[in-house]
Amino acid sequence: MTPQKRALDLLLVLLLSVVLVPVLLVLMAVCWIKQGRPIFYGAERMRTPNEGFTLWKFRTMTVSSGDSGVSGGDKRHRITPLGRKLRHCRADELPQLWNVLRGDISFVGPRPPLRQYVERCPALYAEVLKSRPGITGLASLRYHRHEELLLAACGNARQTDRVYVRRCVPRKARLDLIYQARRSLCLDLALIWETARRGLGLSSGRRPRQSFLPRR
Repeated sequence: MTPQKRALDLLLVLLLSVVLVPVLLVLMAVCWIKQGRPIFYGAERMRTPNEGFTLWKFRTMTVSSGDSGVSGGDKRHRITPLGRKLRHCRADELPQLWNVLRGDISFVGPRPPLRQYVERCPALYAEVLKSRPGITGLASLRYHRHEELLLAACGNARQTDRVYVRRCVPRKARLDLIYQARRSLCLDLALIWETARRGLGLSSGRRPRQSFLPRR
């Protein structure tokens, strides 16, 4: 991560904290009242091919001691009513501002993967994780909805894992590598702006015609 990118992350955390700290406190209270404890969900993700960290979110599912892998249709029954609303506007990811402040992730970059997928696809993630992982990114904005549809159709953990590895991982990696080749502060700001618009429900869902977007 370049000094300029790190400076942008810290500046955005400082500016957003003025608005979002009260929001976080309210959401913490709502989660505690509606769902009880734990309020947060922490899971290991990979910052580099060999270095993990704990990524924090608001808990959106019922607790399960055997939880592992990505979320597919087999876990749909565990999503709480409040969790579904938080996921819809990506408010469940607000605690990741702490991860940005720590330097675990950036605002923009590939989504940090689970260790099991990095170990199963080492050559691919050796390239993808040359970029610091992020809260949002080109793959998150361009492939997330399609990924959700693919995984939602899976009826068990084995099928979810198979679909994710064969259909999602390589396609997201392609987009992550396109971002890596063209990354700049202007591109980061454009992706952050589009993410904010979607979170606030201001996006029409149409793909803007910027030159940095891959064409089908």
